[in-house]
This record gives sequence, structure tokens and C-alpha cells, in this order.
Amino acid sequence: MKEFNQAVPIGGRRKKKLSKLRPWAGLALPLLAILFQVYVPLYLGFLHYVEAPLLVTVYLAVARRSQAAGIFIGAGIGLVQDALSHQPIGIFGMVKTLAGYAAASLGVRLDTEHAAVRFALGFFFFVAHQSVYWAARRVLLGEAASLEPVQTVLAALLNGALAVPLFYLFDRLRESA
Repeated sequence: MKEFNQAVPIGGRRKKKLSKLRPWAGLALPLLAILFQVYVPLYLGFLHYVEAPLLVTVYLAVARRSQAAGIFIGAGIGLVQDALSHQPIGIFGMVKTLAGYAAASLGVRLDTEHAAVRFALGFFFFVAHQSVYWAARRVLLGEAASLEPVQTVLAALLNGALAVPLFYLFDRLRESA
């Protein structure tokens, strides 16, 4: 008889291969994502809809499957992004900390190897990211920020579609444990 508190992944009972992200990749991925986010939209304006640091935060947090690691990954990526952007220090740090925690929590329960789950993670976390970002700007900073739902959903579709190939690419940077 199964215990009630035993976690069973949703979406399959397949055994996961034990693998670990290479140490250099754990540092390079967030740095490249932040540099992409800060500098590439200056030259290619349409790419400002891609939230690369969020996608890397979600991937690393899901891969670690530890809420504490997810918190530190999200906070680190968010604070570095704050430091390199025009945003007040701490806004992206708070938003990405919540995203890292939630992604790690879902990573324990979901089979994240499927493309549909990866798309849903990219979509859901982009919508959540934009919503929490909007709320933080309005409540904490008292700014009259507007939330544009149609633009947010379209950008979430783009980020969800981008999450699928990116996560498979990131999987190639893993080594067997």
C-alpha cells in the first residue's frame, strides 16, 4: 500500500536518468540569458518579449527540484538582471525568487521531459511573472503601471514556444551522474 505523502510525478511514471548540469553551464546560462535580455532588444526590438532570464530560472529550478535552490537561483538571476537594467533594484529579484520557488515545487510533481509540459511551464511562468511584476510596481512603487492582457498572452505563447527547444538544448549540457 502506498503512503499518502509519497510524490508520484504527473504525466508518467517513467524513471528519470540521473544527470547533473555541468558546473560551467550553471554559471554561463544565467549570465548569457541576462546579457541577452539587457542588450539584444536594443538592436532587435521585437525580442524584448522574450524573457530569457525567466526561462533559465525555470529550467534550473525544475532541474534542481529543490525549493531552496530555486529561491537562490531566482534571487541571484533577478538581482543581477536588476543591476544591469533600468529597473529599481529588487523588483526582478522578488519576481524571479517566487518563480524559482514555484518552478522547483512543480518540478518535484511534474514529468518535465514532455514538450507540452515544457510549453506550459514557459507560458504559465511568463504570465505569472508579468502579473507579479505589475503588482509589485503598482503596490510597492506606487507607479501607474498598466497590464496589457492581450500582449501578455501573445508574449507568453512566444516564451512557451521558445521554452521547448531551449530546455532540450539545455538538457544537452547535462552530464551523467
